[in-house]
This record gives sequence, structure tokens and C-alpha cells, in this order.
Amino acid sequence: MTDTAATTDTSITHEDIGEDLRRIIITGRLDTPGAEAIAESLHELAAGPMRGVIIDVCGVQFAASIGIGKLIATAKAVKSRGGHMVLLVIGGSGLARTLEMGAIDRIIPVYQYMHEAHAGALRGY
Repeated sequence: MTDTAATTDTSITHEDIGEDLRRIIITGRLDTPGAEAIAESLHELAAGPMRGVIIDVCGVQFAASIGIGKLIATAKAVKSRGGHMVLLVIGGSGLARTLEMGAIDRIIPVYQYMHEAHAGALRGY
């Protein structure tokens, strides 16, 4: 994993899993400062040649609408290049409930376990 952007509260790293899958790990808060701090790196990492993209937000304590908007925009960008993006979220967490209540889980598939997210990202929605 390499650190590509960091603030005192929010960071983004990634790891490539084989030739077809990239896992992007976000930790901290996706409030306005946090979302702005990672936006450029998120866009660049998701634009890579990988067919499947997992955004691991298990380490995100809070996501405001701006942060969720960045995730939706990223999913649309990945889809437009023929890829598939999914979210890895801790089940029952505040973020999981927020995604469910906002019906974001209908736009971006949400998984609680890495092996499910891996399969979902590679097979598509």
C-alpha cells in the first residue's frame, strides 16, 4: 500500500489485487475538508486500468453528503470506462445505515466482507 494523500483526519491508500482489481482504502471523515483532501487521489486511483474497484470505507467514521457525492461520481466514472465499483462497509455501522437510508446501496453495491466485495467488483452489478 502506498499513501497517496493525507490530512490530519482523512487518508487514502490503495493496493492492487492481481491485474483486474484495485482496492482503495479511505479512513477518517468524509466531511467537506476530508472529501476535498482525497478527491483528486480518489479520481486518479479509480481511473486506473483495473476492471474492478473496491472502495473500502470501513475506516470512515462519518460521511457527509459531499463525501457520498464523491463516491457516486467515482462509481459513475468507473462505470463509464467499463469497470465496476463496489463499497466495502462494516455492517450495522453508522455509514452502512446512512448508505441504506439514502438508497446509495441501490446505486453502488455495498458488501460487508472482502471476499464478497472482490467477487462483486469483478463480476459487475
